[in-house]
Amino acid sequence: MNGDDTDQDTTLDSQRFVDGSDGDDEQLPPSTDEGGTQSDRAAKGQSGDREESAIRESDESTAGNRNPTDDDHSDPETANAADTDSVSTVRGGVGSAGVDFDAEGDDADSSVLDDVMLDDVGSEDPEEASQGLFDDLLAGDPIFENKEVLRPSYTPRKLPHREEQINNMATILVTALRGDSPSNILIYGKTGTGKTASAKFVSTELESTSQKYEVPCEVEYINCEVTDTQYRVLAQLANKFVEKNEAVIDEELDDLESLRERARETPTALAETEYDSVAAVEDRIEQLEEDRESFEQVPMTGWPTDRVYSTFFDAVDYHERVVVIMLDEIDKLVEKSGDDTLYNLSRMNSELERSRVSIMGISNDLKFTDFLDPRVKSSLGEEEIVFPPYDANQLRDILEHRAEVAFEGDALTDDVIPLCAAFAAQEHGDARRALDLLRTAGELAERDQTDDVDEDHVRKAQEKIELDRVVEVVRTLPTQSKLVLFAIIMLEKNGVHNINTGEVYNVYQRLCEEIDVDTLTQRRVTDLISELDMLGIVNAVVVSKGRYGRTKEISLSVPIDETEAVLLSDSRLSDIEDTQPFVQTRFDNDSS
Repeated sequence: MNGDDTDQDTTLDSQRFVDGSDGDDEQLPPSTDEGGTQSDRAAKGQSGDREESAIRESDESTAGNRNPTDDDHSDPETANAADTDSVSTVRGGVGSAGVDFDAEGDDADSSVLDDVMLDDVGSEDPEEASQGLFDDLLAGDPIFENKEVLRPSYTPRKLPHREEQINNMATILVTALRGDSPSNILIYGKTGTGKTASAKFVSTELESTSQKYEVPCEVEYINCEVTDTQYRVLAQLANKFVEKNEAVIDEELDDLESLRERARETPTALAETEYDSVAAVEDRIEQLEEDRESFEQVPMTGWPTDRVYSTFFDAVDYHERVVVIMLDEIDKLVEKSGDDTLYNLSRMNSELERSRVSIMGISNDLKFTDFLDPRVKSSLGEEEIVFPPYDANQLRDILEHRAEVAFEGDALTDDVIPLCAAFAAQEHGDARRALDLLRTAGELAERDQTDDVDEDHVRKAQEKIELDRVVEVVRTLPTQSKLVLFAIIMLEKNGVHNINTGEVYNVYQRLCEEIDVDTLTQRRVTDLISELDMLGIVNAVVVSKGRYGRTKEISLSVPIDETEAVLLSDSRLSDIEDTQPFVQTRFDNDSS
């Protein structure tokens, strides 16, 4: 047998070893001079085969699953040797097919098995396996140190340029620390002028000071944009005070049970307490347990409103305390459910025996009290504090103060904060917008894997935020307004410019028919166009046509593709995507 034949035979047996097959399962072709391709394929091996399967295959072959006569080139002596130690045959003794890898041609033959094993081991390299989806993203140095500082929910320890308003609130609320009921406060100001942040800052200081002087004073915050009905407001307040009362009772029960045990062992333990006997302590424990069982959580729906109010009243008046109820976006509550909630809350003090309640309302609408009942208005607006918009310099101070905590080292170039302040100052001095700009610019810089935030990131952030705002406004439009806007988009996509109200109305009518929606009058559609103009979605300008009168020329103020995508995400409008407006007459008139 020449060397070539030996190599080929060994290779074929190695292939069987790698494939995990024996002679009974698959008949391999006899060795030929053209077996080079088989040898090459066997040398590559199968990277998915594990060492355990190799050992198992060896055990199976030695158990008699393979007939030695299946391979004309098998060596009986080496096959018998495999019976003594199957593991050693895999490691370098005798192969599972009966081939002695330590025989003549050892280097060439063993390299076949080595290649198979090395391929398998190499795929488990811990360094290679650790290269995951996020490794490249984590490779660079971080830009943010504490991103939460730039979010609206964060309440800073210092509020620049709001010292006057904060001092006014503190002056009014300090009476709560004396056990008296503070005056009700109404806080006005546009979005992003620091109203909520200042009120929360003062509330935190009030509660911490009350604990310092052991005066029972609590502040409860409710966002009326979310909790916007009388039932929800009263239920949320009732449940909060029920939980607080249960916590107070549990703490007192623990103290009394400990006192009872000490008094049973040492009667003098009651000497410096209000109880003269163990029986008195047990009576108090029994009373507290009954009180705790009497408290009931209010479900978010299902109870009569008067029962909810009664539960809230009993819970808040359970023990002596002063309560400040902070109603953020209070105008949303009045708009949704009227002023009954404010009337009940503002009149509670005349019925409460142990506690006192004060209301702090926060609103973006300076005129919302015009719709209140005169009695509610007089009791609610005892004190008013107005928050003016920030100017560009004040916004710069705010951003610099936050950036010191939010960003790492020199992550910001010199022109980033002034540009963010300038953009936000154009939006009626909105500090929230300035903070969003700075945070978004930092996030864009992180995605670009750059070392710092520059002016280009701020401009991209401005575009992104504006697009996000448009998407949110369009998404929440009523169906009729969406149809009017969709009509304008379809006209513009078909090349119509300086669109007039009549053209919009014609397309609007076809869209209403398409999705089976009631059609409004042209006058009402004109009003909807004006509302879209106020929202900044379209630009509607009244122009004179001489003896033909006046009309509105309408054009989109927002990206057309993104706006259309938002509209089509509405399930009612998704079926009108292929509808085409009839605009041929307009083109003929323009060309004539």
